[in-house]
Amino acid sequence: MTDRELDEILTTRWPAVMRRVIGDDSDDWMQGFVKSIARHSKRPSWRPSAKQAQLMQRLVADLSAPPEPAMELVER
Repeated sequence: MTDRELDEILTTRWPAVMRRVIGDDSDDWMQGFVKSIARHSKRPSWRPSAKQAQLMQRLVADLSAPPEPAMELVER
């Protein structure tokens, strides 16, 4: 992840990721992860590990994906 990509994620997308994860009652680990990234990102020298970067990018991609339409149950 380049410095520019990291900066874009943290300044424009991470607040929305946090709102979604905390608002949708995700598991405690995921809530702790997004809070930890927000806390550590305040340090100028901090960079995510490869594993953290992958998870961050996945969360951002999930946020950008259109919501799945609600399924309609048809009884027979």
